Amino acid sequence: MKFVVLSSSRGTTFQAVLDRIADGSLSARCVGLVTDRMDRGCAHKARQCNIPILVPDADEAGSYRHLIPRSIMELALVGPGPHPDLLIAAMGWMHIVSPQCIREWPNRILNVHPALLPKHGGRNMFGMKVHEAVIAAGEKESGMTIHVMDEGIDTGKIIFQKTCPVLPTDTPETLKERVQELEKEWYPRVLEMIERGELRLTDERN
Repeated sequence: MKFVVLSSSRGTTFQAVLDRIADGSLSARCVGLVTDRMDRGCAHKARQCNIPILVPDADEAGSYRHLIPRSIMELALVGPGPHPDLLIAAMGWMHIVSPQCIREWPNRILNVHPALLPKHGGRNMFGMKVHEAVIAAGEKESGMTIHVMDEGIDTGKIIFQKTCPVLPTDTPETLKERVQELEKEWYPRVLEMIERGELRLTDERN
């Protein structure tokens, strides 16, 4: 299984996936990273593993909505051979993926959300705002959701969730750390399950 990653963060979950590839527990191969700045931590991690990096040009509004997988292919990011199986907009990619991208890669784009969807998802629910909303709502648990991306915002098919407690003493920062630990542990495992056919990205009828 070949995949391309979208990330605009430090890349901690990205590194967890790369570690599982390095130790042989995940036989998938990351064939490219798309990021918005070359000084991101994720780009540093990609360079250490000789993974090609693409920094697309944003539009005048600073948006990457025009980003489409074809641009990745045209820049030879993935090299010769079959196209990647998955596009993982799941490791801190803080930009909306265009509907055109969704249509070109139907049921092949994964996303991770730092809460238990369908709660605390949707427009403007990203980063620390999610954890602030979870605490403000008095939730007793939070966690991570991995879902297939569709043209909505956090509305695609949920394929995996893992929970953690929300403690009375939690701040958004401490809750974020606990959720990120789940992401680092379970995101590589989910990729392994997809590779083994234990998780499906589509319904049986599709």
